[in-house]
Amino acid sequence: MTDARAETIASLIDAGRHVVERGLVQASGGNLSARVPGTDHVVVTATGTWLDRLSPDDFTELTPDGERVGGAARPSVEWRLHQRTYAVRPDVAAIVHLHPQHVLLVDLLGEPIRFTTLDHQYYLGSAGRVPFIPSGSTELADAAAEAARDHDAVVLAHHGCSALGDTVAMALRRALNLEEAATMTYRLLVAGDTTADFPPEWRGRIIDV
Repeated sequence: MTDARAETIASLIDAGRHVVERGLVQASGGNLSARVPGTDHVVVTATGTWLDRLSPDDFTELTPDGERVGGAARPSVEWRLHQRTYAVRPDVAAIVHLHPQHVLLVDLLGEPIRFTTLDHQYYLGSAGRVPFIPSGSTELADAAAEAARDHDAVVLAHHGCSALGDTVAMALRRALNLEEAATMTYRLLVAGDTTADFPPEWRGRIIDV
């Protein structure tokens, strides 16, 4: 294993442990991927893996066409979602796909997630949304990739979300901010508020945090 590949996988293993500790995914749900530096290959978690129990053997290496060239025999059922998103977003180097509770809860209520804080705006600002499409399907992969053209996070109805980044750390940070934004949105709704939001005159402006 090359140093670059080993370092990339180590970052994904650390991210997997963190998202389970934060309750953003349960059991063998969710999947992670990253581009292998210096190549056009991607490593993605293998099918059935628990994200807080990952080892270097729990990753499959794929070409841009989805051909397996190393690692675990069977990639995650969602490998196409990762593959299609990388194809439309050459700036993205890592994807974190999780099942965060408040993101799904707010979406089930038919409400948009409100990005109410400085961090929410800086790291995300908005999120795409895809209606329910069966997991692992080409249709879901294509729809998620299309939504990712304009957003760094995509909500998958009745399923979960994907967060993108130019590093594993950034993809993880965006996933955490998405769930925090959804949690705050839910609390505002419980309080009876449907309008509180980030100042509109500051949205879309570059703010250094």
